[in-house]
This record gives sequence, C-alpha cells and structure tokens, in this order.
Amino acid sequence: MLDRLNKALAHIEEDPGAPVDVAAMARTALTSEHHLRRMFAALAGMPLAEYVRRRRLTLAGAEVMEGRRTLLAIAVDHGYSSAEAFTRAFRAMHGVTPGQARRTGAALVSQSRLAFHLTIEGSTTMRYRIIDKDAFALVGLSNRIRNVAFGPNPDMAAFTEAVDDTTWELLDSVGDREPSGALSATVALEDGAEFGDEIDYWIAAATTGPTPDGMERLEVPAATWAVFPFERVAFPHGLQELWRAVYTEWFPAHPAYRTAPGPALVAVDDEEEPDLGSGHVWLPVEKQAPAPG
Repeated sequence: MLDRLNKALAHIEEDPGAPVDVAAMARTALTSEHHLRRMFAALAGMPLAEYVRRRRLTLAGAEVMEGRRTLLAIAVDHGYSSAEAFTRAFRAMHGVTPGQARRTGAALVSQSRLAFHLTIEGSTTMRYRIIDKDAFALVGLSNRIRNVAFGPNPDMAAFTEAVDDTTWELLDSVGDREPSGALSATVALEDGAEFGDEIDYWIAAATTGPTPDGMERLEVPAATWAVFPFERVAFPHGLQELWRAVYTEWFPAHPAYRTAPGPALVAVDDEEEPDLGSGHVWLPVEKQAPAPG
C-alpha cells in the first residue's frame, strides 16, 4: 500500500502548476480518493491539499531566489491565477512577500518531498472486529467545526462541555443499537474531506426510533464497520494516536479494506477520570480489489 502511495505522490511533482488530479493519484494507489486522502493525512500529519500547497511554494521559493524569471511568470507556472494570489500564499508560508525575499535574500521555509516507509515493530497488537451493520440513525446535537489531527480541538471541547446532564442522560436512554449509549461522531461535509477541513461534530445516539424533540437526525445506511477497542486512553492525544495507528498500521496490514464515506463514531463505555476512558472506535470500511500480481 505504501509503495503505491509513494507512486501516487509522484503526480504532484510532474507539473507544479497543474491542478492535482486526486482521482489519478487514487488510481495509481489502487484505492479510492476518500481513502487516499485519509491515509495521507494520517501518515503525513497534514491534509493532502496542504502538502501540495507547501511543495509548490517551496519550488516557487527556489525560483524566486534564483532571480532568473519574473515573479508573475513564476506565479503562473505554479498554479496561481494572479500575482496577488501568489503573494498572499507566499507570505502565508514564508513570512515575506516574493519581492522582499528576492531583494533581501530572506530565509525561506522548505517542505521536503515526502516518501512513506513502513517500519515493522512487531511489539504491539491491535484488536479489532469487522461488523456488518443494518441501517440506523444518529439522533442528537451537531455543530460545524474545524477538524484537528493532533492536539486539543477547542471547538469540539466547547461544544461537548455545553451539553447538559439532562441531554446526556436522554441520549444514553435513546440509543437502542450498537454502539450503545451517548456517542461522539465526526461527519465529513463531502467525500474525501481531510484534517483541517470543516466537519459536522455530533453528540448523539444510535437508534432506529423517533427523534426526540429539539434534536437532529442523520440517517446512516447499512455498512461494514471496523471496530477498535481502547482501554484507559488519554483524551485527546491517546485517542488521536489510536486513529493514527489505524491508518499507519492496521490498513497497511489489511489491504483488503479501505475507508468508506460515513460517520466515524467514538463510544466511551467507561470514563475512569475526566481525561481518561475506555471504549470503542467505529470506522466505516469497504472491501477493495486486491492489488495485481
């Protein structure tokens, strides 16, 4: 899987000014666009779109410092429609404008070309189960927030803390499908959304029953789910490390599966301390065709 992902990344280097064809990259990696984006974000710690932007501005920065071509020509060749758009993006990454960089010889930021390698430790095991689950609904409260790959998410924490005890108790009683009880769920706004993008964050319950007054409803179709238990994990860092392990260890070890569109669920069965808990992560998956020969 990682070898194919590295081949897919070569598309980015072929023409720094051309729009990135994520569909072509996914075909090279023999997977879906959704799974490609999620795998990349977990492995690289940044969204694919952010990596592309940083690589282009790294290459553009080198040309700016060489001084052989006009700034407008460099901007156009690296995919920017105007000098103004190029200047804004350049300053956001490098801290100076292209003109200032050329005049003063300022130090610029560099994004190295990424290549992924699998290091096999063999010292840990990851428990999981695969479940085919009928359709159900998430009922509860939702809020649109920015997704965060590592570290605390202030918007998520604020939304969760604003849920009162009565609502938690109602959700705990409403849930009549596994995973039971009150859940947290993240829902991408479009297929292939990445870390850094906006998501809908839910505090909800899984049910086939009616929607309680004042709550929202999200229908979830029948799907296959990979379920990963966790014990005494610290929030949020320990849970984020579990998510990363799913993408960097479990998927490479189980190439028959890839992520599928749908909500990612976290069910906390036991909260030993305010920032420490045990439970299960639920991730929708689908079978993919085996790699040729």
